[in-house]
Amino acid sequence: MKLDYELGSLLRQKVETRKGLLVAGAANALAARIIYELGFEAIYLSGAGLTNTFYGVPDLGFVGLSDLVGHTSAMRDAMPLPIIVDADTGFGNALNVRQTVRQLERAGANAIQIEDQVMPKKCGHFSDKSVIEPMEMVSKIQAAVDARDSKDFLIIARTDARAIHGLDDALARAALYAEHGADITFVEAPVNVSELKRIASELTCPQIVNVVIGGKTPCLPQQEFAQMGFGIVLYANAALQGAMRGMTNALSHLKTHGELHEDLNLVASFEERQRFVQKPFFDNLSEKYKK
Repeated sequence: MKLDYELGSLLRQKVETRKGLLVAGAANALAARIIYELGFEAIYLSGAGLTNTFYGVPDLGFVGLSDLVGHTSAMRDAMPLPIIVDADTGFGNALNVRQTVRQLERAGANAIQIEDQVMPKKCGHFSDKSVIEPMEMVSKIQAAVDARDSKDFLIIARTDARAIHGLDDALARAALYAEHGADITFVEAPVNVSELKRIASELTCPQIVNVVIGGKTPCLPQQEFAQMGFGIVLYANAALQGAMRGMTNALSHLKTHGELHEDLNLVASFEERQRFVQKPFFDNLSEKYKK
């Protein structure tokens, strides 16, 4: 696979403006295609979304590196946007993080997110989490920086310490992680606007705000997050939750009525489905290679 390091540079430039780049999460290549077609400028491969979608279980650390590598590669083939990959804890210690970075960069990722939870991790908006010591996370960040081939492969350091030790500790951890090489930091699960403003104003490198629909962090307009100075406004699983509702509505109608027509209030049209998966492109290829 030909790697496009310019995408990482482009992502860095957009994030460093701190104007609240709106990023949607995807759990598979089809969702990535739809996000691309709708005009978003970056894709986030959601670990929680992948876990929910492909294994039907909660975000409790069940996915592995091979899952992420395969889905990253599929997304990279499917669309041309920068890909941010949620790599949970990096799947172990600093040596494991090194391997994680090398494999995901080669698969076509442009940024990797690692977090300071104890492995196996939990969703950042679940209760009863635990975090590792800050210097253990520093060793992971340093390994990630050393392992990347391109400086434009961005290292995102997430801390889950807010829910365990409070916001001051989370801010101190994020500052430490940036000092040791993280390009972007991510304080997970702030619970009010005051905390959001502190995160955006007190930390020097670009920040991510993760809006989990129904979660702990306030859902505000993108422009408000931009005015605070966040680099990325992340909706990691909006596509997944929308798809779940769509499937529920369509299949409930089918179960109740015993039939389902091309009702655009319930399903995408056949033509729209084919367009999202690039059938016209493959039809043209078929004509080109026809003997």
